[in-house]
Amino acid sequence: MTTKQATLGDYLFGTIKQWWDKFVLWLTSAGFGLGLAVFLSFPKRYRMSHNNGIAGKGRVRIVDHPDFPAHDFFAPGREFPCRVRHASATFLDDAMNCIRSFSIKFSDHYWKSPFDIEMNTGVINLFWSAVSFLKFAKLRKQQWGVEYHDFYRKYPQGIEGAQLSLRRNPVSFQNLRYQALTPYMFTGKDGIQRYAKYRVMPLDKAPETGIESDMSEWDTCNQRVLPHETRGRNYLKDEYLERVAKGEAKYLMQIQLRTANDDDDPEIFNNQLPWDEKLFHWHDLAVVEVNEILSWKESVLTSFSLNHMPKSLGIIPAKSVYDYNSLNYMRSHSEIARKARLMSYKVFGIPPEIPDDDNRNVSDWSGKQ
Repeated sequence: MTTKQATLGDYLFGTIKQWWDKFVLWLTSAGFGLGLAVFLSFPKRYRMSHNNGIAGKGRVRIVDHPDFPAHDFFAPGREFPCRVRHASATFLDDAMNCIRSFSIKFSDHYWKSPFDIEMNTGVINLFWSAVSFLKFAKLRKQQWGVEYHDFYRKYPQGIEGAQLSLRRNPVSFQNLRYQALTPYMFTGKDGIQRYAKYRVMPLDKAPETGIESDMSEWDTCNQRVLPHETRGRNYLKDEYLERVAKGEAKYLMQIQLRTANDDDDPEIFNNQLPWDEKLFHWHDLAVVEVNEILSWKESVLTSFSLNHMPKSLGIIPAKSVYDYNSLNYMRSHSEIARKARLMSYKVFGIPPEIPDDDNRNVSDWSGKQ
């Protein structure tokens, strides 16, 4: 075989492998979304996670003098109506040791929106690719508030992510810090391609509560309500309702940017490796104010999608199920599950509110294991 033939063969093999990797990624993502729709979203009326939540509406306003590169969508002073939803994953009890979330849509509509983004507590994630997420889901093995022990033993980086993300008994949803850890695209008016991460904090930058230190492996697995707990199953949602009524649900949304290069190390997309804040500063992006709590029905209907973004702010293409960007790719291909859940409400009705007096340490909507 000549050198030219070998080179051509290597090229063809590499091209076929690239297409195959992308096909496997698409098939995995589509299959995951379909499986959720068929076995979870439609028959049980469940979200993919974060069923325990509360939503409100208000406004989001881009800062008047941004110090990040100019962008058409994030124009200075631009204002949108918005919906915000806080939730706990994955249990129905606010007093459990859970990851907490903040989701926002730049629209006062349960589905349509020009920009949605979802964030969780913690500075690193528990899983880092589509493959690691599927293993995370497979190894959950939840029983009465204890879960993921097999996953943490197999993947030590997962337990570190959990220890930095779980929040036990925070004072409020509002005073936590939330981050979107897997980067997104950002192409500004200058045409330069950049990568972006987002985070949200209280506008007054009040200290974060609910953080635990020196957690053992068992402490991390055991998310149960503490013995003699006096806080109710809905204490965070009740507190948030009162906070919104007093006009105290205000947030600062920030953005972190770095310029894209052809020779970028794939590790810059790894959601377990925060970017150096001295090199890649956080910039104030917008102020969010929530001034009204939505009804239970509207809260349940309100849904978020990574496909609700301008192309210049969308997800970064992924090459395989092992690619760090495959997480957002898989999330964006789970639309069928969201639509199946919304359809289930029309067929079976809106699920009942989470009661105060049901069993604790459970994740099933009905309160039964």
